Amino acid sequence: MTALIAVVMPPRFGAWRRFPSLASGASRLTWQECRAAADAVCCGMAQILMPLPDHDFDVTEVAVPWKVLTRAGHHVVFATEAGATPACDPLLLSGVIFGALGAAKEPKAFYAEMAATPGFQKPRRWDELVASDYDALFLAGGHAPGMKQYLASTVLQEKVAQFWALERPVAAICHGTLVLARTLGPDGKSVLHEHKTTCLPKYMERSAYFLTAWKLGRYYRTYPAYVEEEVRAALGDPTQLERGPRVLSARGTDSDDKPSFVVHDRKYLSGRWPGDSYRLAKDLVALMELRSVDAASGMPPVTSSARS
Repeated sequence: MTALIAVVMPPRFGAWRRFPSLASGASRLTWQECRAAADAVCCGMAQILMPLPDHDFDVTEVAVPWKVLTRAGHHVVFATEAGATPACDPLLLSGVIFGALGAAKEPKAFYAEMAATPGFQKPRRWDELVASDYDALFLAGGHAPGMKQYLASTVLQEKVAQFWALERPVAAICHGTLVLARTLGPDGKSVLHEHKTTCLPKYMERSAYFLTAWKLGRYYRTYPAYVEEEVRAALGDPTQLERGPRVLSARGTDSDDKPSFVVHDRKYLSGRWPGDSYRLAKDLVALMELRSVDAASGMPPVTSSARS
Protein backbone atom coordinates (compact mmCIF):
# COMPACT_ATOMS: atom_id res chain seq x y z
CA MET A 1 0.00 0.00 0.00
CA THR A 2 2.82 2.40 0.85
CA ALA A 3 4.52 1.78 -2.49
CA LEU A 4 1.24 2.25 -4.35
CA ILE A 5 0.62 5.55 -2.62
CA ALA A 6 4.14 6.73 -3.45
CA VAL A 7 3.41 6.16 -7.14
CA VAL A 8 -0.20 7.35 -7.33
CA MET A 9 -0.58 10.14 -4.81
CA PRO A 10 0.05 13.61 -6.26
CA PRO A 11 2.87 14.86 -3.99
CA ARG A 12 1.40 18.27 -3.30
CA PHE A 13 3.64 20.64 -1.42
CA GLY A 14 3.94 19.39 2.13
CA ALA A 15 1.78 16.31 1.46
CA TRP A 16 4.35 13.82 2.78
CA ARG A 17 4.71 15.62 6.08
CA ARG A 18 1.13 14.50 6.83
CA PHE A 19 2.46 10.91 7.07
CA PRO A 20 4.87 10.71 10.03
CA SER A 21 5.55 6.99 9.44
CA LEU A 22 7.18 7.73 6.09
CA ALA A 23 9.03 10.71 7.50
CA SER A 24 10.53 8.48 10.20
CA GLY A 25 11.67 5.89 7.67
CA ALA A 26 9.08 3.22 8.47
CA SER A 27 8.20 0.75 5.70
CA ARG A 28 4.46 0.86 6.35
CA LEU A 29 1.82 3.52 6.88
CA THR A 30 -0.59 3.33 9.76
CA TRP A 31 -4.25 2.65 8.91
CA GLN A 32 -5.11 6.28 9.62
CA GLU A 33 -2.34 7.47 7.28
CA CYS A 34 -3.52 5.13 4.52
CA ARG A 35 -6.97 6.63 4.77
CA ALA A 36 -5.54 10.17 4.67
CA ALA A 37 -3.46 9.21 1.63
CA ALA A 38 -6.52 7.86 -0.14
CA ASP A 39 -8.30 11.13 0.52
CA ALA A 40 -5.33 13.01 -0.92
CA VAL A 41 -5.42 10.88 -4.08
CA CYS A 42 -9.09 11.62 -4.57
CA CYS A 43 -9.22 15.32 -3.88
CA GLY A 44 -5.61 16.58 -4.03
CA MET A 45 -6.45 19.30 -1.53
CA ALA A 46 -3.82 21.99 -0.96
CA GLN A 47 -3.75 24.35 2.01
CA ILE A 48 -3.60 28.00 0.89
CA LEU A 49 -2.85 30.60 3.54
CA MET A 50 -4.61 33.95 3.19
CA PRO A 51 -3.72 36.46 5.94
CA LEU A 52 -6.04 39.44 6.33
CA PRO A 53 -6.41 42.61 8.40
CA ASP A 54 -9.28 42.80 10.87
CA HIS A 55 -11.17 45.05 8.49
CA ASP A 56 -11.04 47.05 5.23
CA PHE A 57 -9.68 44.44 2.81
CA ASP A 58 -10.89 44.44 -0.79
CA VAL A 59 -14.00 42.34 -1.38
CA THR A 60 -13.08 41.10 -4.85
CA GLU A 61 -9.42 40.40 -4.14
CA VAL A 62 -10.36 38.07 -1.28
CA ALA A 63 -13.73 36.56 -2.19
CA VAL A 64 -12.96 35.75 -5.83
CA PRO A 65 -9.70 33.87 -5.09
CA TRP A 66 -11.44 32.07 -2.21
CA LYS A 67 -14.18 30.92 -4.58
CA VAL A 68 -11.83 29.88 -7.39
CA LEU A 69 -9.48 28.02 -5.05
CA THR A 70 -12.18 26.20 -3.09
CA ARG A 71 -14.03 25.35 -6.30
CA ALA A 72 -10.82 23.66 -7.48
CA GLY A 73 -10.88 21.48 -4.36
CA HIS A 74 -8.42 23.38 -2.20
CA HIS A 75 -8.73 24.74 1.32
CA VAL A 76 -8.19 28.43 2.10
CA VAL A 77 -6.95 29.11 5.63
CA PHE A 78 -7.64 32.63 6.87
CA ALA A 79 -5.52 34.34 9.51
CA THR A 80 -5.80 37.70 11.28
CA GLU A 81 -3.52 39.36 13.78
CA ALA A 82 -5.23 38.07 16.93
CA GLY A 83 -7.78 35.66 15.45
CA ALA A 84 -10.59 38.20 15.12
CA THR A 85 -13.27 37.59 12.50
CA PRO A 86 -12.32 39.86 9.58
CA ALA A 87 -14.60 42.19 7.64
CA CYS A 88 -14.19 43.80 4.24
CA ASP A 89 -14.20 47.49 3.36
CA PRO A 90 -17.95 48.23 3.70
CA LEU A 91 -17.88 50.91 1.00
CA LEU A 92 -17.02 48.23 -1.55
CA LEU A 93 -20.34 46.53 -0.76
CA SER A 94 -22.50 49.65 -0.83
CA GLY A 95 -20.60 51.59 -3.50
CA VAL A 96 -17.76 53.99 -2.80
CA ILE A 97 -19.46 57.07 -4.14
CA PHE A 98 -22.98 57.43 -5.58
CA GLY A 99 -23.22 53.64 -5.48
CA ALA A 100 -20.29 53.25 -7.91
CA LEU A 101 -16.65 52.08 -7.70
CA GLY A 102 -17.58 49.12 -5.51
CA ALA A 103 -17.42 45.37 -6.02
CA ALA A 104 -19.45 43.71 -8.76
CA LYS A 105 -22.51 41.58 -8.03
CA GLU A 106 -20.80 38.19 -8.29
CA PRO A 107 -17.85 38.96 -5.97
CA LYS A 108 -20.31 40.36 -3.42
CA ALA A 109 -22.24 37.10 -3.56
CA PHE A 110 -19.00 35.16 -3.10
CA TYR A 111 -18.17 37.35 -0.11
CA ALA A 112 -21.51 36.58 1.56
CA GLU A 113 -20.90 32.86 1.02
CA MET A 114 -17.32 33.06 2.28
CA ALA A 115 -18.25 35.10 5.38
CA ALA A 116 -20.60 32.33 6.49
CA THR A 117 -17.89 29.66 6.57
CA PRO A 118 -16.39 28.53 9.92
CA GLY A 119 -12.83 29.07 8.70
CA PHE A 120 -13.53 32.71 7.96
CA GLN A 121 -15.41 33.30 11.19
CA LYS A 122 -12.67 31.72 13.30
CA PRO A 123 -9.35 32.46 11.58
CA ARG A 124 -5.87 31.57 12.79
CA ARG A 125 -3.58 34.06 14.51
CA TRP A 126 -0.60 35.46 12.64
CA ASP A 127 1.82 34.65 15.43
CA GLU A 128 0.83 30.96 15.53
CA LEU A 129 1.30 30.30 11.81
CA VAL A 130 3.85 27.68 10.78
CA ALA A 131 4.94 28.34 7.21
CA SER A 132 5.57 24.70 6.33
CA ASP A 133 1.92 23.84 7.07
CA TYR A 134 0.81 25.59 3.88
CA ASP A 135 1.19 24.80 0.21
CA ALA A 136 0.68 28.31 -1.15
CA LEU A 137 0.32 31.89 0.08
CA PHE A 138 -2.16 34.47 -1.23
CA LEU A 139 -1.70 38.14 -0.32
CA ALA A 140 -4.79 40.20 -1.10
CA GLY A 141 -5.07 43.98 -1.14
CA GLY A 142 -7.28 46.87 -0.18
CA HIS A 143 -6.71 50.59 0.25
CA ALA A 144 -8.84 51.78 3.20
CA PRO A 145 -7.14 52.75 6.50
CA GLY A 146 -7.66 49.39 8.21
CA MET A 147 -5.28 47.78 5.73
CA LYS A 148 -2.28 49.31 7.48
CA GLN A 149 -2.56 46.71 10.26
CA TYR A 150 -1.73 44.07 7.64
CA LEU A 151 0.56 46.02 5.33
CA ALA A 152 2.87 47.24 8.10
CA SER A 153 2.99 44.22 10.42
CA THR A 154 6.50 42.99 11.17
CA VAL A 155 5.00 39.79 12.61
CA LEU A 156 3.30 39.05 9.31
CA GLN A 157 6.41 39.97 7.34
CA GLU A 158 8.41 37.47 9.38
CA LYS A 159 5.90 34.71 8.56
CA VAL A 160 5.88 35.70 4.89
CA ALA A 161 9.70 35.58 4.80
CA GLN A 162 9.61 32.07 6.25
CA PHE A 163 7.12 30.94 3.64
CA TRP A 164 8.98 32.62 0.78
CA ALA A 165 12.11 30.68 1.71
CA LEU A 166 10.25 27.40 1.17
CA GLU A 167 10.03 28.06 -2.59
CA ARG A 168 6.30 27.34 -2.67
CA PRO A 169 3.78 29.33 -4.76
CA VAL A 170 3.03 32.90 -3.70
CA ALA A 171 0.40 35.16 -5.26
CA ALA A 172 -0.10 38.86 -4.47
CA ILE A 173 -2.46 41.46 -5.85
CA CYS A 174 -2.74 45.24 -5.66
CA HIS A 175 -1.62 46.49 -2.21
CA GLY A 176 -0.76 42.89 -1.27
CA THR A 177 2.49 43.33 -3.20
CA LEU A 178 3.53 45.87 -0.55
CA VAL A 179 3.73 43.05 2.00
CA LEU A 180 6.34 41.35 -0.18
CA ALA A 181 8.15 44.59 -0.98
CA ARG A 182 8.53 45.18 2.78
CA THR A 183 9.47 41.59 3.63
CA LEU A 184 13.23 41.15 3.82
CA GLY A 185 15.23 38.05 3.00
CA PRO A 186 18.42 36.87 4.72
CA ASP A 187 20.43 39.32 2.60
CA GLY A 188 18.50 42.28 4.01
CA LYS A 189 16.87 42.99 0.65
CA SER A 190 13.21 42.69 -0.25
CA VAL A 191 12.18 39.18 -1.25
CA LEU A 192 11.05 40.79 -4.52
CA HIS A 193 14.52 42.18 -5.24
CA GLU A 194 15.28 39.63 -7.97
CA HIS A 195 11.74 39.03 -9.22
CA LYS A 196 9.49 40.51 -11.84
CA THR A 197 6.19 41.78 -10.53
CA THR A 198 3.22 43.97 -11.17
CA CYS A 199 1.25 45.93 -8.59
CA LEU A 200 -1.39 48.67 -8.41
CA PRO A 201 -0.25 51.13 -11.11
CA LYS A 202 0.27 54.72 -10.07
CA TYR A 203 -2.19 56.03 -12.67
CA MET A 204 -4.97 53.85 -11.20
CA GLU A 205 -4.31 54.87 -7.61
CA ARG A 206 -4.03 58.53 -8.55
CA SER A 207 -7.17 58.51 -10.71
CA ALA A 208 -9.28 56.95 -7.95
CA TYR A 209 -7.96 59.52 -5.48
CA PHE A 210 -8.70 62.48 -7.74
CA LEU A 211 -12.23 61.21 -8.43
CA THR A 212 -13.17 60.85 -4.76
CA ALA A 213 -10.96 63.19 -2.71
CA TRP A 214 -13.61 65.93 -2.63
CA LYS A 215 -15.84 63.62 -0.58
CA LEU A 216 -13.62 60.89 0.91
CA GLY A 217 -10.32 62.66 1.39
CA ARG A 218 -7.35 60.26 1.27
CA TYR A 219 -9.49 57.11 1.26
CA TYR A 220 -7.71 55.89 -1.89
CA ARG A 221 -4.24 56.99 -0.73
CA THR A 222 -3.19 54.44 1.88
CA TYR A 223 0.30 55.94 2.20
CA PRO A 224 1.99 59.16 1.02
CA ALA A 225 3.97 57.14 -1.53
CA TYR A 226 2.10 55.39 -4.31
CA VAL A 227 2.14 51.58 -4.26
CA GLU A 228 4.00 51.49 -7.56
CA GLU A 229 6.72 53.79 -6.23
CA GLU A 230 7.40 51.68 -3.15
CA VAL A 231 7.32 48.36 -4.96
CA ARG A 232 9.62 49.64 -7.72
CA ALA A 233 12.10 50.91 -5.10
CA ALA A 234 12.30 47.40 -3.60
CA LEU A 235 13.41 45.83 -6.88
CA GLY A 236 16.96 45.29 -8.03
CA ASP A 237 16.10 46.85 -11.37
CA PRO A 238 13.14 49.22 -11.84
CA THR A 239 12.33 47.53 -15.16
CA GLN A 240 11.34 44.38 -13.23
CA LEU A 241 8.02 46.11 -12.51
CA GLU A 242 5.49 45.57 -15.30
CA ARG A 243 2.39 47.77 -15.39
CA GLY A 244 0.56 45.88 -18.11
CA PRO A 245 -1.91 47.39 -20.61
CA ARG A 246 -3.50 50.63 -19.48
CA VAL A 247 -7.00 50.01 -18.11
CA LEU A 248 -9.41 52.00 -15.97
CA SER A 249 -12.69 50.10 -15.96
CA ALA A 250 -12.62 46.79 -17.90
CA ARG A 251 -12.35 43.89 -15.46
CA GLY A 252 -11.68 40.22 -15.99
CA THR A 253 -14.50 37.84 -15.11
CA ASP A 254 -14.83 34.13 -14.50
CA SER A 255 -15.43 33.57 -18.21
CA ASP A 256 -13.34 36.36 -19.76
CA ASP A 257 -9.67 36.89 -18.91
CA LYS A 258 -8.92 39.30 -21.76
CA PRO A 259 -8.90 42.48 -19.62
CA SER A 260 -6.71 40.81 -16.99
CA PHE A 261 -2.95 41.03 -16.53
CA VAL A 262 -0.83 38.68 -14.41
CA VAL A 263 2.96 38.46 -14.13
CA HIS A 264 4.47 35.02 -13.50
CA ASP A 265 8.07 34.75 -12.33
CA ARG A 266 9.04 31.29 -11.10
CA LYS A 267 6.99 30.53 -7.97
CA TYR A 268 5.54 34.05 -7.85
CA LEU A 269 2.34 35.43 -9.42
CA SER A 270 1.14 39.02 -9.19
CA GLY A 271 -1.86 41.06 -10.28
CA ARG A 272 -2.63 44.78 -10.37
CA TRP A 273 -6.16 45.39 -9.09
CA PRO A 274 -9.52 43.67 -8.44
CA GLY A 275 -10.03 43.24 -12.19
CA ASP A 276 -7.20 40.68 -12.23
CA SER A 277 -8.56 38.56 -9.36
CA TYR A 278 -10.16 35.75 -11.35
CA ARG A 279 -7.13 35.29 -13.60
CA LEU A 280 -4.66 35.43 -10.73
CA ALA A 281 -6.52 32.78 -8.75
CA LYS A 282 -6.91 30.50 -11.76
CA ASP A 283 -3.22 30.91 -12.57
CA LEU A 284 -2.36 29.98 -8.98
CA VAL A 285 -4.41 26.79 -9.30
CA ALA A 286 -2.60 26.00 -12.55
CA LEU A 287 0.81 26.72 -11.02
CA MET A 288 0.14 24.39 -8.08
CA GLU A 289 -0.94 21.66 -10.47
CA LEU A 290 2.14 22.14 -12.65
CA ARG A 291 4.53 22.06 -9.73
CA SER A 292 2.75 18.97 -8.38
CA VAL A 293 3.28 17.19 -11.72
CA ASP A 294 6.93 18.28 -11.75
CA ALA A 295 7.41 16.92 -8.26
CA ALA A 296 5.77 13.62 -9.19
CA SER A 297 8.06 13.20 -12.20
CA GLY A 298 11.19 14.28 -10.35
CA MET A 299 11.53 17.38 -12.52
CA PRO A 300 12.80 20.64 -10.98
CA PRO A 301 10.18 23.38 -10.38
CA VAL A 302 9.28 25.71 -13.21
CA THR A 303 11.72 28.65 -13.29
CA SER A 304 10.74 30.52 -16.46
CA SER A 305 9.13 33.95 -16.41
CA ALA A 306 5.93 34.77 -18.26
CA ARG A 307 3.34 37.51 -18.44
CA SER A 308 -0.21 37.53 -19.72
